[in-house]
Amino acid sequence: MKSFNFSNLKMRALDRFILNELKGPFFFGIVAFTIILVAGGLLFQMADLIIQKGVSIGVVMRLFLYYMPRLVVFTIPMSCLLAALLGFGKLSSNSEIVALKSVGLSFQRIVRPVVAAAFFVSICAIFINESLVPVSERAAANVMKYEVLRESAPIFTSKVFLKEESGGSIKRVIYIDRMDNATKEMSDVVVEEFEEGRLARVTTARSGRWISGSWWLEDGAVYEIKDPGKEVALLFKFNRQALTLNMNPDEISSSSASPDEMTIPELLAAIRLRGKTGEPDGELWMALHLRLSVPWACLVFAILGAALGSRPQRSSSGVGLGFSVIIIFVYYVIMSFSRALGESGALPPPVAAWTANLVFLSIGLYLCSRANRLG
Repeated sequence: MKSFNFSNLKMRALDRFILNELKGPFFFGIVAFTIILVAGGLLFQMADLIIQKGVSIGVVMRLFLYYMPRLVVFTIPMSCLLAALLGFGKLSSNSEIVALKSVGLSFQRIVRPVVAAAFFVSICAIFINESLVPVSERAAANVMKYEVLRESAPIFTSKVFLKEESGGSIKRVIYIDRMDNATKEMSDVVVEEFEEGRLARVTTARSGRWISGSWWLEDGAVYEIKDPGKEVALLFKFNRQALTLNMNPDEISSSSASPDEMTIPELLAAIRLRGKTGEPDGELWMALHLRLSVPWACLVFAILGAALGSRPQRSSSGVGLGFSVIIIFVYYVIMSFSRALGESGALPPPVAAWTANLVFLSIGLYLCSRANRLG
């Protein structure tokens, strides 16, 4: 007959007890930080739309709802920090952490359920950031363009500039003055071809069409650029000529989409597109890595908050909220600074996106090791 293990039952009861202490502060933090963010900026923007621009309350409420998923993604890590601070602060003030250590439990064992819960919350935040946020951002952008600013849906994509590079040197530059988004017809196309960094040929065409999966230029001419004196010689004219361009019309027309409106697969596709055209892609790489690093701040803040809250001192929820705001402010200052470095190319985007998490995780792990020795 298999014996019943009471120690495992006690450990599970301890985990539930610790998580119950954190549950209330966590949901309080979501409400409190959401109110702070709304009152700090979004509320004034909504009021300005109603008073200054005469936008109806119904449209403003829709905008408010569309902006909420992004706010929630930011408040979830903040709430994890506040929950750990207040929950472990209460355990510390009641001497319960000291009692648990006295029976042989390490601080790492005490904080284990918090880490597990924060890991689960981080996964949920990634899901929200990937599924709800891009959809809501696109919806908010459409409301702002077509209902608030009264813009019409874009009919044309204008002034398209594409650059192709190989081995660090320019191979081809394509300029499209205008493309009809409905018919996929291009007008006033110029193609410049380079050889060993020197402009060798120029192709001009009045129009271009997307036919059966390929681009065709119509009513154009090809010119040769002679190196001595930069003389231009007409090689031939054509009625229709194929244009080798590894981009379809949708890729060209969507090249100006905001990174906040893209999912991770769409960001990867946009990065590949930038690679084809030779445009800088630092902003897209940063958006991709931040899409992952910000939700994982839940785990980082939970570890840091548990270590700080376990210190032998009494603190109210107001002090904990203020302390959380200070920590979060410093976190986002570091993130903003490293993001600027990543977008400019001064730092690799993965390093720039995860710097703030690594800094605060290191502090949290150090404080956890100290908490294990104290008391």
